[in-house]
Formats: sequence, structure tokens, C-alpha cells
Amino acid sequence: MTASSSPLSSSQVPPVTKRAIPLLVIILVALAVHGPLLLMELPNRSYDANLHKFFAAHYAQHWFNPWNEKWFTGFSQTMYPPLGHQWIALFSHFLGLDMAYMLVQLAAILLLPVGMYRFARLWVDERAASYAALGSVFLGSLSFLVYQSGQLPTTLAAPLYLNALPYLYDWTVHGKGRALIKGLMLCFAAAAAHHVTLLFGSVLFAGPVFWLALQSRGDSKASRSGVISRAAVFAALTMLGVALVLLPYFTAQQHNPITQLPIPHASRNNFLQDTISGVNFWVIPFGALLLALPYLFWKGPAERRLRPLFFGFWVALLFGLGGTTPVPRWLLGRLFYVLTFERFTFWATLLALPIAALLVVRMVDRFQMKGAVAVLLLGIGSMGSALGWMTWHPLNMTPFDVDPVIAFLNRDNHDRFRYLTLGFGSLLSRVGTYANASSVDGEYNSARMLPEMTTYGSAQLTSSKFYGLRGMESLRAMLKHANKYGLKYIFVHDLYYEPLLTFAGWRKTEIYNNGSVSLWTKDDVPPARPMEVGFVPPRWQGIMWGILPMGSSILAIVVVALLPDRKRRAVSLAFPAAEEPVYLREAK
Repeated sequence: MTASSSPLSSSQVPPVTKRAIPLLVIILVALAVHGPLLLMELPNRSYDANLHKFFAAHYAQHWFNPWNEKWFTGFSQTMYPPLGHQWIALFSHFLGLDMAYMLVQLAAILLLPVGMYRFARLWVDERAASYAALGSVFLGSLSFLVYQSGQLPTTLAAPLYLNALPYLYDWTVHGKGRALIKGLMLCFAAAAAHHVTLLFGSVLFAGPVFWLALQSRGDSKASRSGVISRAAVFAALTMLGVALVLLPYFTAQQHNPITQLPIPHASRNNFLQDTISGVNFWVIPFGALLLALPYLFWKGPAERRLRPLFFGFWVALLFGLGGTTPVPRWLLGRLFYVLTFERFTFWATLLALPIAALLVVRMVDRFQMKGAVAVLLLGIGSMGSALGWMTWHPLNMTPFDVDPVIAFLNRDNHDRFRYLTLGFGSLLSRVGTYANASSVDGEYNSARMLPEMTTYGSAQLTSSKFYGLRGMESLRAMLKHANKYGLKYIFVHDLYYEPLLTFAGWRKTEIYNNGSVSLWTKDDVPPARPMEVGFVPPRWQGIMWGILPMGSSILAIVVVALLPDRKRRAVSLAFPAAEEPVYLREAK
């Protein structure tokens, strides 16, 4: 054996800090870090957690009937992709809603480092990819979405999409039929979890991968026309499959187009003028990655292989800044006033990780264990800051006991009338989940079809005062038409609303929680009658909605399990890398 072909001696074996981290170890780290926080049910305090559990509770009882009468006098849940909600509904029969929500969120968190590792391997070597995967566990943007915003659909769809993209690359460059099948199944599941992620991901994530495929075609002798034609096949089949899986959603959007007045959201603010929003929606989610921004803007454009990835990151970064720059408003038009932009910052951090991992490699190679510890502490600091921000600047109100409200609505035929809550925040969804009565209010903005809500450009009636004159006018209009909707009971957790109720002819009849919640009633209100304000999906769409989204995820699991990835023949790829480690130079 020659010296060049002999294995490294024990003194030349790379130290632990200079090897790739096994993916199983990274998954266990994710479980160890996030598992206890989920067992503590910390995401229950997040802004949208109760909303998602409300959707799931309906599926648990009416799997094939998406028409939900508990909000807005009735609305169709086909207006929101159902995959995450349906998995929660399924597990809730064994674990209850709260723990089922935690389990589905945990599955999304564990899938993220797997998807990040596989996605990063398209751009960097194995060691840097493992660092990127580990970094995804400690992302401030992930903790922000999980523990403060509660955006389960976004955190579930993103890892599914990341896992699909390497198959898109393998199909377009190498023409692998297995890759086509698995990539399509994962894309269908990602769309069933969150349509917005797939829509913008096709530009921010799939676009750079297609660009990379065109650059890398020489490695596999693939022709430019072959890469383009296979990418077109993948795109066409994806659109057809998503159109079928989410057909009831697109039908509902056609019948109920979003024509409401825009609702303000802090993620669209100018962060230079509104510094609190800037910290909340940009600084906290980026965390320690802010320190890597100069490196990202230097390394990304400098390396040919990284340029497509950097382009996706740069666009996501601009969109994540909301109204700080005019770019999102220029490109999106009216859609700018419909979307919220914290998800773009999450995607930007995901796209940044493979490039930032190269900086981590350099730091660890130069400073060895000290560098590794420093990077780990920065990651922990990013996650810790996001968790701490929940206490320093909470988005949601302090929880209070709503069980007396639910108990009142569920006894003595009180559910013959509709109700309204004022000052309840996201606890509105918790009341809606467990109460049998129907409300004229609700938390899902796109489902608001009542003219009293759509005309004035405010969101939930329960938070009317936060929308200024528009919110209060919307509330006044609803009180004026209380008899029309059978609105007899109003529960108040904010003294601000009591003068308006008194002036409108309502009277206080009961108090709960030592006076923190009061019940107001109106005597001449007739019982509520069924109302169909929006599009009611036909039965066949309910059956589709109950089968295809969940079926797409199960099929994705089966296909990935039964069609394991075959090891690719070794190909020399020009991965960006840091300076060659000393132990390798000594081995030569």
C-alpha cells in the first residue's frame, strides 16, 4: 500500500470538532432541546395555537364535513389547508387536543434538521451541511414561530418542502424516476400543510435549485434542454397534483374572493420607524445570524455554486423586512396587504444556514474547541432570546380562565343564541373550541364574510379597540344588528367596552373570575337561525377534503420508506470550503 492510499493513522484521524455531525445526533439534540418545552406545553401561549386547535377540534368530530357553524355564523374550513389540523384531530382522540398539537409540532421540529441537512448538501460539503442542520435546531426564527406566533402550518410545510428539493435536483440533473415520485409526494404534502409556503417556495427555494441544476449539468453529462424539460415536467405534475389535493380550497377561494378592506399587521411596518416591530419580526428571529450577514454578502456572491442560494436568501430577506423597503409592495401589489411577513424571515434564515455553516467551519478549524463552544453558545443565545422575548414583549395577552364562559354557553339551552367576546384575544378560539354555541366573531380573517366585519377593515371583534375607529365602527354595526344574528350574550374582559354596551341597550347580568369577566345580555333577541353567508362546499368536496390531504402525507411517508435513496456514484463537485485542515495536510 502506498502512503497516499493508506488509511490515516490514529494520530492523523480528524478530531471530533472537524468531523461531520451524524444526523441522528442532531435529531436527538432537537428532541432534547425542544421536547421538554413542548411537554411543558409552552406553545399553548403562542398567538395562533388556539386557532389551530379550533380547526382540529372540528375535524375530530366532523372529518368529512368542513362547514363549521361556530364562527361568523358559519364558514368553510376548506379555506385553509388542513394537513396539520387533521393530524392533530387524529391524535387528539388518544392524547387530547393540547398534547396532540405538541406532538405534531414536535414532528415538524424533528423534520427540519433532516430537511436542512439534505438541502444544504446541494450547496456545501457534508461537514458544513451537518452544521447547518444543527443550526436549524437553535434558530431564533423557528422558536419565534413555534413558541410565540404559533404558526404550525409554516413550520410543518417548510421541512417537507426542504426534503422534497433534493429530489427535484436529482430528477432534473440525473433523471431518476424514484426522485420524481418522492419529490412530488413531498410537495403535495407540503401544499396540504401550507399553500403559501409552496407558492413562494417555488421562487425562493425551488428557483435556486433549478439554477444549480443548470450549473451542475456538466457533472452528469445532462443537456441543458434535458434539465429544463425535466424541471418543466416536475412543475407541471406538481401543479396538477396540488390542484387536485387542494381542489376544495381553490373552489372556496373562487366563490369567496378576498375583497375585504386590508387589516393592519405589524410585520408590514417600516422597521426603521417602528423599532419594536423591527426587533420583534427581524432582530429576534435572525438572532446570531445577524453577525454572519457580512460573511453571507461576501461569500454568497463570490462562489459560483452559492450564487443561486444567495439570490433566494436576498429576496426572502427583502420581503422579511416588510414595509421597510418598497420592494414587497411593488412586487405583490394588493397581496402585500393580505400577507404577513414573519414567515419570509424564517425562510431567509433557512436559506442563510448553508452559507453561514461555511463560516462556522472556518471558526472551528481556527479556534478548535473554543470556536465550537462559542458557536454553540451563540445558537443557544438565539433561541434563548426568542423565548425570553415572549416574557419581555408578549404578543398575546395573559391567559385567564374561560371555563365559566364555556360552562354558561353549554347549559340551559343557551346555545340557541349566538355570543360575542370582547377583550379575549386568542382565547376566543378556546371558547369556540369547547362551547356548543355559535359566535358572530372568529380568528381566521379570510373567513370573515359578514358585512359588519368586511366593510370596516378590522379583524376580530374581540380586539376591536386595537383597530381604532374602524374596529369600533365594526363593533357598533354588529351590536346594531344583534337581533338579525341572534346575538344575545356578550362576555367582556375589558372595561373599555362597557360604556358602549350600556349605550347600546345591553345590561350586565353575571360576573366571573372575581369580576374580571362579565356577562352582558339583551332581552329582545330572538333565537339564532342558520345562516349561510359564504360558499358551502358540496358533500363530494368534503369527502375529498377528508381523504386527499391526509392521504398525500401518508403516501409520502410510504414512498420515502419503501423507495430508499440509492447511493449516488461518486462525482467530484466543487463545493465551497474553508482552508484545508492541518490534520489532512499532515496525512499527505
